[in-house]
Amino acid sequence: MPAARGAARCALAGLLLLLLLLPPAAAGTDSKARSCGEVRQAYSAKGFSLASVPYQEIAGEHLRICPQEYTCCTSEMEDKLSQQSKLEFENLVEETSHFVRTTFVSRHKKFDEFFRELLENAERSLNDMFVRTYGTLYMQNSEVFQDLFTELKRYYTGGNVNLEEMLNDFWARLLERMFQLINPQYHFTEDYLECVSKYTDQLKPFGDVPRKLKVQVTRAFIAARTFVQGLTVGREVANRVSKVSPTPGCIRALMKMLYCPYCRGLPTVKPCNNYCLNVMKGCLANQADLDTEWNLFIDAMLLVAERLEGPFNIESVMDPIDVKISEAIMNMQENSMQVSAKVFQGCGQPKPAPALRSSRSVPENFNTRFRPYNPEERPTTAAGTSLDRLRTIWRTMQHGVTDIKEKLKLSKKFWSTFPYTICKDERVTAGPLNEEDCWNGHTKARYLPEIMNDGLTNQINNPEVDVDITRPDTFIRQQIMALRVMTNKLKNAYNGNDVNFQDTSDETSGSGSGSGCTDDICPTEFDFITTEAPPVDSDRREVEASATQPGRSLQMLLIIFISLILQRQWR
Repeated sequence: MPAARGAARCALAGLLLLLLLLPPAAAGTDSKARSCGEVRQAYSAKGFSLASVPYQEIAGEHLRICPQEYTCCTSEMEDKLSQQSKLEFENLVEETSHFVRTTFVSRHKKFDEFFRELLENAERSLNDMFVRTYGTLYMQNSEVFQDLFTELKRYYTGGNVNLEEMLNDFWARLLERMFQLINPQYHFTEDYLECVSKYTDQLKPFGDVPRKLKVQVTRAFIAARTFVQGLTVGREVANRVSKVSPTPGCIRALMKMLYCPYCRGLPTVKPCNNYCLNVMKGCLANQADLDTEWNLFIDAMLLVAERLEGPFNIESVMDPIDVKISEAIMNMQENSMQVSAKVFQGCGQPKPAPALRSSRSVPENFNTRFRPYNPEERPTTAAGTSLDRLRTIWRTMQHGVTDIKEKLKLSKKFWSTFPYTICKDERVTAGPLNEEDCWNGHTKARYLPEIMNDGLTNQINNPEVDVDITRPDTFIRQQIMALRVMTNKLKNAYNGNDVNFQDTSDETSGSGSGSGCTDDICPTEFDFITTEAPPVDSDRREVEASATQPGRSLQMLLIIFISLILQRQWR
């Protein structure tokens, strides 16, 4: 029996010695925590091969980013997950900026289509109305009006057109043509006609129509073109800034935040919200610096949008432009005798025209009522129908202006709130309400460092991202300058002042190619003074009233002269 007890004691002692020599995990107290099963499953779900993934934790001295403790990551895994974190970050930025980018893209397309169609319809309407009203006389001089619309289109699409000079040239050319028609008994040289055109402003042969129309057309077109140009710039800046290229320091921080939990065997634990904010503020520091200029740009866009809704409404200018020009022509008719006398006095007596043929009778088929256009006779053909449709489109566009104003307001402070928007995503962080059971960069616990302020200079002490605050991103600075230039143009457009979009040599100077304002109509500074647009209907009533004033004797004299010149052409 003593021998048996001695053998038992020896066996027990040997067993205890064996247990002491075994690794702690073999004792069975925490074997699940050291398994890499969950990591293998999560790693495979990302599309990676499991060939290099250990089944149990290994020593982590080989890790360059994650904590060098026992780990489920090999060097190959850390490299792949680092690239994965970079890719996911770039996708997050692009996805988060999708709203602001699509806002500018879709609205630019709608506004651009509307303005182009408005111009096309206005030109068709004028042509149809003038053919019905003036017939052959208009068709023989139609290029004057075609050139007007060609230049308006060229201006709108970004051409280097001085609106004021272009409109002055239109009225001068129209005066030359009409002056020859009302004085067919004289021969006019090019030099003489040039002298005639110099009297356009002094004599005011077309009444006050050119001045009013110049103000209305220039400020409406300036606002329309600048607004659409602003939508283009906003779209381009948002597209460019959303294509980020993270720095090496940012990539390290992203890997540590998003995938070091994998290496620690905690693939389901998400980053703490405040930890995410510091990482994103460091990675998006340059984008945040865009915010000040972006907000000024959005404010300027909103103010020009208000102009387009009210006093600079381009539809209220272009729809009745045919009636306004017709009114000007009738003013010229009624004042033809006085205009001719003053021109002869200033430019000299012209030479008589070559002798006309003996027959001077008015052809029987000539319309003796060279009359003004009656708006009630607006045609119901395709042109009229399309104008009615355009009014429906414009009502939709007015709702569109309201819509884009709301969208623009939502995009303010977009770049400074970018990190907050990303870190609110439940796919990224554990959320602000779960501050204990989240990944803090080292383990599953609360994140203690303070949150950094926005912008590059505030990242000097960022605990998560190594940011060189002495080297601002030149690409982002270019976008800031683009916004600054566009904001300056929007300010000018708000005040009715033109800016040459082709002039890139001195973008920030604000020098323009003309003005759509007079001192008594538009403010001279960006002081946000609002004005009311004159009702379109009242304009039409004035046109009708002025176009039907007595002037029969002058008209009959004009008819005789026109008949003579037409007769000479027919023979």
